[in-house]
Amino acid sequence: MLYAIIGEDRAGSLDQRLAARPAHLARLQALQADGRLVLAGPCPAVDSPDPGPAGFTGSLIVAEFASLADARAWADADPYVAAGVYEQVSVKPFKKVLPA
Repeated sequence: MLYAIIGEDRAGSLDQRLAARPAHLARLQALQADGRLVLAGPCPAVDSPDPGPAGFTGSLIVAEFASLADARAWADADPYVAAGVYEQVSVKPFKKVLPA
């Protein structure tokens, strides 16, 4: 089943985000290589694809996992969690409707 993982950044965590980004991306690339990643990306803090020092407010990942518990365990092990980037992480079942 698909799950939406929504991480909300802690204020002032841009430096930690940038430092942890290579490890975070490596985990996403592993999901992609397994054919389980639907989409992933950050939410810029300003209306720009490159927010510069404004940074980001969080991230969205939609990926396939065997269970909600597996999705939660994967999210809890994210380098952004360990680095203190995310203030909160939500994991919810997700039903893709479009595009078909």
